[in-house]
Amino acid sequence: MTDEGKAVAHEKGATPEVAAQTESTSGFIAETPGVGVRRGMFGAKGTGDTSGYSGLVAPIVYPGEAQRPYGGWFDLVADGIDDLVERVVIHRGEITFHIAKEKLAEAMSRLRNGQRFEFCAGVSGVHYPADTGRELHAVYSLLSMTHNRRIRVETTTSDADRHLPSLVGLYPTLDWHEREVWDFFGIVFDGHPALTRIQMPDDWPGHPQRKDYPLGGIPVEYKGGTIPPPDQRRSYN
Repeated sequence: MTDEGKAVAHEKGATPEVAAQTESTSGFIAETPGVGVRRGMFGAKGTGDTSGYSGLVAPIVYPGEAQRPYGGWFDLVADGIDDLVERVVIHRGEITFHIAKEKLAEAMSRLRNGQRFEFCAGVSGVHYPADTGRELHAVYSLLSMTHNRRIRVETTTSDADRHLPSLVGLYPTLDWHEREVWDFFGIVFDGHPALTRIQMPDDWPGHPQRKDYPLGGIPVEYKGGTIPPPDQRRSYN
């Protein structure tokens, strides 16, 4: 890894140990900062891991940024929102446009009305605790039924802020999806008509799919039972 790459990784909150070189579909080599370290293969610790991979340590890194020409119709879509895009990633033949949250609404409007991406299949939340200042990600899957094309749009917000603009007015299908992301990740979608929990009880503390949420020891309502923490659960070997 070059000294310049280490400086970039350090600036973005990653240590050289969790930064890596990745290659995009276009062939451009980019050094990308890590967003954490994965230990083990399946997440189990102690005697519960019988896979033999408990000592595995691997950096969690993003795919490298792609450079033009992206190829095929990718460039046609990019032309319509080029001034709003932070970076473009092409990985395994699929394209993702990374857009700042302040420009998200405008970009999605252009994609819907100008590029004919009429359908948004949903929004998914992702939590990267080590991605400083960008801990919470929201990923939108778009489909153009007119041109039979699929793309992704990804935006981020910080753990301290947790606010993103609601896109229900543009894509009504996101009504329940934004509620689910709020329920499980705690992202507040400003302008949503009724942002409420849809799976957890209204008074449930925390957001269960965040990586800093405890894995056990939480009382189960209605029955009065409890789920013990992983290190206290029964061993079957």
